[in-house]
Amino acid sequence: MFKKILVANRGEIACRVMRTAKAMGIATVAVYSDADARAPHVLMADERVRLGPPPAAESYLLADLILAAAKETGADAIHPGYGFLSERESFARACAEAGIAFIGPPPKAIAAMGDKIESKKLAKEAGVNVVPGYLGEIADTEEAVTIAKDIGFPVMMKASAGGGGKGMRLAWSEQDVREGLASFGDDRVFIEKFIESPRHIEIQVLGDQHGNVVYLHERECSIQRRHQKVVEEAPSPFVTPKMRKAMGEQAVALAKAVGYYSAGTVELIVSGADTSGESFYFLEMNTRLQVEHPVTEEITGLDLVEQMIRVAAGEKLAFGQDDVTLDGWAIETRVYAEDPYRGFLPSIGRLIRYNPPVEADRHPRESGDPSPSGSAKRDGGEMGPRFRGGDEVVVRVDDGVAEGGEVSMFYDPMIAKLITWAPTREEAADAQVAALDAFEIEGPGHNIDFLSALVQHPRFREGNLTTGFIAEEYPDGFTGAPASPELIRTLAAVAAFAATAHADRARRIDGQLGRPLSPPGDWTVTIDGDDHAVTLAGDGITVDGEDVPLAMEYTPGDRMIEADLLGDGEDEDGERHIASTLSIRIAAIRAGFRLTTRGASHAVRVLPARIAPYARHMIEKVPPDLSKFLLCPMPGLLVRLDVDAGDHVEPGQPLAVVEAMKMENILRADKAGIVAKVNAQAGDSLAVDEVILELE
Repeated sequence: MFKKILVANRGEIACRVMRTAKAMGIATVAVYSDADARAPHVLMADERVRLGPPPAAESYLLADLILAAAKETGADAIHPGYGFLSERESFARACAEAGIAFIGPPPKAIAAMGDKIESKKLAKEAGVNVVPGYLGEIADTEEAVTIAKDIGFPVMMKASAGGGGKGMRLAWSEQDVREGLASFGDDRVFIEKFIESPRHIEIQVLGDQHGNVVYLHERECSIQRRHQKVVEEAPSPFVTPKMRKAMGEQAVALAKAVGYYSAGTVELIVSGADTSGESFYFLEMNTRLQVEHPVTEEITGLDLVEQMIRVAAGEKLAFGQDDVTLDGWAIETRVYAEDPYRGFLPSIGRLIRYNPPVEADRHPRESGDPSPSGSAKRDGGEMGPRFRGGDEVVVRVDDGVAEGGEVSMFYDPMIAKLITWAPTREEAADAQVAALDAFEIEGPGHNIDFLSALVQHPRFREGNLTTGFIAEEYPDGFTGAPASPELIRTLAAVAAFAATAHADRARRIDGQLGRPLSPPGDWTVTIDGDDHAVTLAGDGITVDGEDVPLAMEYTPGDRMIEADLLGDGEDEDGERHIASTLSIRIAAIRAGFRLTTRGASHAVRVLPARIAPYARHMIEKVPPDLSKFLLCPMPGLLVRLDVDAGDHVEPGQPLAVVEAMKMENILRADKAGIVAKVNAQAGDSLAVDEVILELE
């Protein structure tokens, strides 16, 4: 077994690998850029080596520097994590030439699966389903119809001379094929099977250097935004046992065909419209550990990082296909530094508050019973900090950030991965929503509300998923999850309770004139434009005349309220039974609070009932006209300015380019005008809403 492993990565995956290495008694080495000098993965490692400046091209992507760091520290193996150098054949080969073990697949397998055309050719030869298609000169219309029939309708016809979506026709019948060909006017046509209601499903494979390969079931990764996965789960609600076996066996056949070992993932596109479950086709193979690997770990009890290390050290897999279990259900959401209320613009900055929904101790917890491979079981500590709620629910957080740290503009905006496990899918989803409610992040914007809304969505709960889910369900952007009348009443009660606590504190301040005033018992709470009459009397709270049975504690300044919703029965101590608990993030704002829970943020105005009627007479503050300013929509680097003072601009004309989170964002003119003043220049680091230029 290795004595020291260098982790050629950063953030949560670096921490993830180090936890397992430490549990195995292996020393670790971290590499870092200047932006990560005090990052958790650096502090967690036994040794650390600086690579260079913050840009990845000058630090984490420099293979020579990483190999030099391994030699300098005496590391006998390198784990690449994912991203960066993880799928570069040249890096795996350089490790071998330097006599350092690469904890991943062999270089030839990386090369074979990295070529889109070659990988599909190999997949077909290995008996893996590939999307049926035909590319070539078609003699006549009848031949095209025959080809389309052989493939099976519907088919997509693409003119070889077309591009950018031009020259594409969807054909559902022979007549559609004839009409489509007539419109192309070109002999070279590509015809391929059109996948209806596409789902993205992937198979996790694991192999050793002795020819043994197993599949560890599937993951459903259909919920994506701009082709980036947002929610993953294992198993898939769509896949049947028969389909799982067919997919798994084909994935294993492909892995064996290329001499694959270590952990890898075969990605498939599946037709959700085919109820037979047989329409699945090969997309590509990822020759590395996937971001979403924790859901597989939670349903199998295997530590995939440990397996990768053991395989790289030459060990045989200690189990076979029949030993792989499928226990319960796991769901993962990716917590990103982006603002879903502002079009998912990336957000950076200091984590003023970071409190994930697990115990404050971020170190590995005690291990459970060993699996056949010696890996941690689901409640083990190697796979990441977790909290176990009784015997029914596991909440796990994989992260690489800490309170007070920076979310940098130089790297991926992912803050953490939240994983929940439960015996059933419904329970795992409920656990996700509860854990997201309890996840506290202040500083940069984040997508927690959006993730909660996704997992609560009726269509998600039904398992009716496709890769178009987000675009179809949120065509006009995200404004928050809808709140039920029961939730609104609960929030009204919580807001009145918090306002009473603030009023009680205010009356106790020394040196006030007059007699001390008791806090009001009657409040008018306005949520989403609707007024609610709330009365606090004794131990009870009523909202609009209805009793709202709550038990909670709140001290002014608290950022989180745990509100227990009481049921009708009693527990063993004679106390009223707690039906459920609601975690609510609370922040004081003018004349009220901002309450965030269950996937939405609510600005709540709270006024004493005797004062509230006068509020409608207040003059409404008109927001300033900012249309003449070009504002920076997110924190970032101004890489290019396309206009100067005095230039005429037209609607839609590019004015500037701002780079943030590895993405370039083109800022365009909303209306015609003349550039009156330029307030920034290329190379400036800009804050959100900072003025770049003014128009007249």
